[in-house]
Formats: sequence, C-alpha cells, structure tokens
Amino acid sequence: MWASGNSSSHPASFILLGIPGLEAAHFWIAFPFCVMYVVAITGNITILHVIRTDHTLHQPMYLFLAMLALTDLVLSSSTQPKMLAILWFHAREIEYHACLTQVFFIHAFSSVESGVLMAMALDHYVAICFPLRHSSILTTSVVIKLGSAVMMRGLLWVSPFCFMISRMPFCPNKVIPQSYCEHMAVLKLVCADTSINRAYGLFVAFSVGGFDIILIGISYVMILRAVLQLPSGEARLKAFGTCGSHICVILALYVPALFTFLTHRFGHQVPRVVHIMFANVYLLVPPMLNPIIYGVRTKQIRDRFVRGFCGNEP
Repeated sequence: MWASGNSSSHPASFILLGIPGLEAAHFWIAFPFCVMYVVAITGNITILHVIRTDHTLHQPMYLFLAMLALTDLVLSSSTQPKMLAILWFHAREIEYHACLTQVFFIHAFSSVESGVLMAMALDHYVAICFPLRHSSILTTSVVIKLGSAVMMRGLLWVSPFCFMISRMPFCPNKVIPQSYCEHMAVLKLVCADTSINRAYGLFVAFSVGGFDIILIGISYVMILRAVLQLPSGEARLKAFGTCGSHICVILALYVPALFTFLTHRFGHQVPRVVHIMFANVYLLVPPMLNPIIYGVRTKQIRDRFVRGFCGNEP
C-alpha cells in the first residue's frame, strides 16, 4: 500500500528485518538486549532521582550527568521496544511516519549526547585547570544555557533529514535490513538522486561529531598538562580517576558510532551481521554503561544511592 502527496510518494509502512543472517537466533538474542535495556532504564532513572533529590548534587558536573541520563533514556527507548518486538514477536512492520520519527530521535539525541559529553569535558577542564574559579565560571545559568544550546543544535541540525526524505519518492522495495530506521538505511530506499541528502549527512556528522571531538581532545590535552604539573601524586591520581570514567563513556559512544558511520558509506566488504550488531551496540551499550560507570566511580552518587537503598535517608 502506498500513500502519495503533491511532490512525493511513499509506502504506508516499512519492513524491519531485525538482524539479517541470525533470524533463527532472534528469540535468544532478544534476552541480552532486554537485560541491557532494563539496566539502562533503571540506571538512568536512578541517576536522575538521586541528583533531583540531593541538593548537594546540584552542581555543574551532576547537572550535566542528569542531562546525559535523560538523553540516554530517550535514545534507548526510541529503538529498543520496537527491536524487542521484532526479535520476539516478529512485529517487523513500522508505519512510515513512525519510521521518520525514529530517524529524528536517533540522530537528534545522538547529537545531544555528543554535545553533553563535550560540555562535561569542558567542565572537567575548568574544574582542574581553574579550580578556584570553577563555581564562578560554570554557574547554573551557564550550565542551563550550554544544555539548551546542545539540545537546539541537535533538533535544528537533524530536522532537515526528515523533511528532505519526506519530499522524495521511494522505490517499490520497502525492506530495511536492520532493526531500526536510520537515515542512511531509509535513504537507500529512495528512487531519486540523494547526493544532497548524503552531503548534508556528512556535514552534520563532521560539524557535530567532529566539532565535539576536537573540543574534547583540546580539553584533555590541557587537563593532562595541568595534572602532570600537580606536585602531589595523590592529587594526580584523583584527577586521572575523575577523568577516567568520562573517557570510558566517550569511547563507548564514539567507537561504535564511528564504525557504523564509516560502514554505511564505505564498508561494503564488512559482513552485514557485524554492521547491524555494531549499530545496535551504538544505541544501547552507552545508555547502559553510563549510569554504571558514573554510579560506581562517582563517590557522591554511590554514597547517596547506598544511603537511600539502606533506608538511612528519606
């Protein structure tokens, strides 16, 4: 069934294949994905609750962490419920507008997550290089403005993806060989010249990811210089420990994201099952790991959680 408009025609729905090549194992593959999703939801809601209820945590580092947790909730929930329905119940059909909505949320909030990690790197830079001025530089107002700018960037940069695709005609083939709707996967079903769309996709990738990675890199070079000049070995170890968890989170996001981005455009020799698994890892593993890493490595959050869990505090 097809729908048509003034300037484009599109199928009423698409078919998501899940993980092609592993159809026989779909039922069992869904269990670890479900566990990771439950951990992501539980962990990020816990982080948000702890930060919201403990006023001593209303500081830049924890406010950025709350933004990261909220972003992870949206990012994981935009794909995992549908993916589990595909793997467990063979519910492969997704309505056209629902597919475009998924494209929007995946790319917009991936951009937001990248921006929040960049803001957290700047926070670490100021905290370590200008400790006495940290509270005056990164006020609550500045943190809110940074968060708002990151959010607006994600929404404004990604919106044209969906608008341009919605104006283009689609081929009869409506099968998407993966478990969610992603910009490049949907674009391959278009029966028209997509060079502008692809060029814009590259522009967004480099203007968002490239910009954030450069700022993160500069921040950590400056942090490393400052830490190596500290007279106390204990102070250096503490500073490295603070930044270590953030670096783990950055790697968990950017490594699979970069692999997925390059494979879509240049990795034609990469087995499809490898590509699809990395694409799923990119959207689920960071939301799962972030609350674990920060919950375990951040003493204030860990202590507050233990006190609340043991009933020592209301």
